[in-house]
Amino acid sequence: MLIHPQFDPIALSVGPLAIRWYGLMYLVGFVCFWWLGRRRTKESWRGISLDNMENLLFYGILGVILGGRLGYCLFYQPSYYLANPQAILAVWDGGMSAHGGLLGVIIVMAIFAKAHQCSFWTISDFVAPLVPPGLMFGRIGNFINGELWGRPVSGDLPWAMIFPQAMDGGIPRHPSQLYEAVGEGVLLFLVLWIASKKPRPTGFISGLFCFGYGVARFIVEWFREPDAFLGLQAFDLSRGQWLTLPLIVLGMGLMLWSLKKKTAN
Repeated sequence: MLIHPQFDPIALSVGPLAIRWYGLMYLVGFVCFWWLGRRRTKESWRGISLDNMENLLFYGILGVILGGRLGYCLFYQPSYYLANPQAILAVWDGGMSAHGGLLGVIIVMAIFAKAHQCSFWTISDFVAPLVPPGLMFGRIGNFINGELWGRPVSGDLPWAMIFPQAMDGGIPRHPSQLYEAVGEGVLLFLVLWIASKKPRPTGFISGLFCFGYGVARFIVEWFREPDAFLGLQAFDLSRGQWLTLPLIVLGMGLMLWSLKKKTAN
């Protein structure tokens, strides 16, 4: 049985300035986006230049941070944040939503496509394979913080882990943050990167991302402890699972639409 290492969430402090591991994980994710994106811009058939990619990254960072924070406030604790709007700015207290960050990025891509008079799907298909590394590092940040731990383990599991931060800190649990890092990060990246190595019907890679992320997140939610203030909801599904179901349906619809459109052409 393992015990969470209890990492110091602060990676570096200089006077009153503290740099947290969680923030550094976001930074590493953005650097991966830039590095992988540069490689993809060298292939002219993708329709995205280096300048456009770097501009997308800049505005995408804003979309991830603002969307992730506002998404958490609206999707998970709307009544609290409506009563305490000043707490929305307290990002140091935690609270980011992957679904909200995704919505923020979609809005940024839509605005960018309109401003540059290009296809939204061209941008989306280009961006989709670059996102999973950021998801992976974000989950590693959760693990370093010792937050979003998994449900109690039944039976003998070699990698079961005790999270002292939990109220019942002596119970071995699934390290669900690492499950998500593998599913939403490593596996989803490999699927999307391989699938997008050659031209695909417009919108197919975007649909594959939605479907793949949705399935990975839905499965891992079975091992992740639901938020204490929410618990399980209808049909014993978590809030994360209910938010993910529309994404799975959307992904399937996009892939079918793109394949049907190619056949019609």
